[in-house]
Amino acid sequence: MTSQSQGIQQLLQAEKRAKDKLEEAKKRKGKRLRQAKEEATAEIDHYRLQREKEFRSKETSVMGSQGNFSTKIEEQTTEAIRNLTSSYHKNMESMMKKLLGTICDISPEVHPNFRPAV
Repeated sequence: MTSQSQGIQQLLQAEKRAKDKLEEAKKRKGKRLRQAKEEATAEIDHYRLQREKEFRSKETSVMGSQGNFSTKIEEQTTEAIRNLTSSYHKNMESMMKKLLGTICDISPEVHPNFRPAV
């Protein structure tokens, strides 16, 4: 009977060791999966940055620098505003005189289609 209980004890201990090894293997597997996922994410990020850099360089070579266009447009806009402002100040006085002259100098005339009442 004691040999039987010793055999059962050995089987239980062997089962426990196997269970512990299985749990340890699962932990290692989970750790390795997380590590592989992190490595893949880092590799994807690196690849994405590399491809974006290549895209930006191709875009710049094909379309030219967008910064140059915006500065040119700003310069042209500033120049147009400056021209309009100077033209306004130069012609304002004469236009006001013409407008006031047209409004204030009224010469009454009889309309050609007017027929006096008989």
